[in-house]
Amino acid sequence: MKIARFTTGEDPRYGVLDGEDLVVLTGDPLYTPPTPTGQRVPVDSVRLLAPVIPRSKVVCVGRNYAEHAAELGNEVPELPLLFIKPNTTVVGPDDPIVLPSWSQEVHHEAELAVVISRICKDISAEQAGQVILGYTAANDVTARDVQKEDKTWTRGKMFDTSCPLGPSLVTDLDPADLRISASVDGEMRQDGRTSQMIRSVADLVAYASSIFTLLPGDVLLTGTPAGVGPIEAGQRVEVEIEGIGTLGNPVLRR
Repeated sequence: MKIARFTTGEDPRYGVLDGEDLVVLTGDPLYTPPTPTGQRVPVDSVRLLAPVIPRSKVVCVGRNYAEHAAELGNEVPELPLLFIKPNTTVVGPDDPIVLPSWSQEVHHEAELAVVISRICKDISAEQAGQVILGYTAANDVTARDVQKEDKTWTRGKMFDTSCPLGPSLVTDLDPADLRISASVDGEMRQDGRTSQMIRSVADLVAYASSIFTLLPGDVLLTGTPAGVGPIEAGQRVEVEIEGIGTLGNPVLRR
């Protein structure tokens, strides 16, 4: 099932993608079973939004693809390398990525995102499937020059608009071996598969839950394959994940 969050100029609603239409749902699928209202709206008549706005946090995993770690001259960490993005970083499909004034080198990073469905703490990898609502595409936009300069990744990873999510949330997807790519103005930059992850989705969810409580709507980004590179004002970056779709965003600098 592909669930989209959308607006027609009023409060956000949810719908299940059915061909060229959205079948409108009652309530929020995070808290209520998806129940159709009977209303259908054409997809091309609505504005798609980020499929979820995390109530608490976006948990991100660094260096979870060996080739990406190598391209930046880094070793693969012994334990998953985690950092947090606040929910103010999240934007949806076609929302602009706004380059910060204090960075001159901002990179795209295509990632598979996992949406958590329930409160969990200290779960095992075998239990991870019980707390996953679904999957979406993400772009972990990174101010690379600042990331290298600072001792922490706060400025480099956590600025507004640095976490596009979308275009939909897919609930019945096997994340083990999906093609994941990123292109800028139609030029392919990243082209990998989730099977290249050092640690699996289940292992990452379990590890994150050992550090802090995960809440409904929290999002886990699972790392990026090799090929990251710069984005400039006026360009359009697209992240595509097999079974999910394409997340596209224009880039601007105010």
